[in-house]
Amino acid sequence: MISPLAHIHPEAIIGDNCEISPFVYVDKGVVIGDNNVIMPHATLLYGTRMGSGNQVFPGAVLGAIPQDLKFKGEDTTAEIGDNNRIRENVTINRGTASKGKTVVGSGNLLMEGMHVAHDCVVGSGCIIGNQTKLGGEVVVDDFATISAEVLIHQFCHIGSYVMIQGGCRCPKDVPPYIIAAREPIAYCGINLIGLRRRGFTPEQIDTIHKAYRFIYQNGMNVTQALKHIQAEMEITPEVAYIIDFISHADRGIIKSDDI
Repeated sequence: MISPLAHIHPEAIIGDNCEISPFVYVDKGVVIGDNNVIMPHATLLYGTRMGSGNQVFPGAVLGAIPQDLKFKGEDTTAEIGDNNRIRENVTINRGTASKGKTVVGSGNLLMEGMHVAHDCVVGSGCIIGNQTKLGGEVVVDDFATISAEVLIHQFCHIGSYVMIQGGCRCPKDVPPYIIAAREPIAYCGINLIGLRRRGFTPEQIDTIHKAYRFIYQNGMNVTQALKHIQAEMEITPEVAYIIDFISHADRGIIKSDDI
């Protein structure tokens, strides 16, 4: 299952039942779990840690050093979970001294040419489109959908169950459960179809919608809106997540499209 034309460093650790194609490069200290498929011309560099059941397509480069001038060669990692599809020419850089690791969870689809920069944390169940770029230390929560050619500024936080339109530039945090679109990027309603597909009940969706009406449609600033939500709504898990996300949005959240 390992081609003699692949370069496997003798100090790399390869799990059981892996398929490693010709012209794959696996560096010193790389750890690969079981049942992975690594296709031709993929490169796994020092610091890569991969779970099981992943597919890595041609030209992907995992574990390259950060594109950060503050990086001084510290011993860091790029940690990838299970059952991800990492398509052609995806790049995932390892961490810096800031966080020590870049993390990609499980069950993600990372489409052709997208980039995960140093110290990012990508959750599980995400879909990230062709040529989308995550700046350093971006956090993407579970089940986010980010379309093609989206540029996300360093340190931004993307919430769960969002849908971000292709071609957007994202300089601020995107709260959970919403659609973000237009130029400049803005709140365009909740991700109704996505939430239904993920099994959210009508009652849960209505609660989410009500919370965002306070935040984006009542003419209040964010601090006032959160106080009204806490005073007037039942704090379900979805509402608690919205409150916590926005309360810790150091870069601020995106505006409404009518502002």
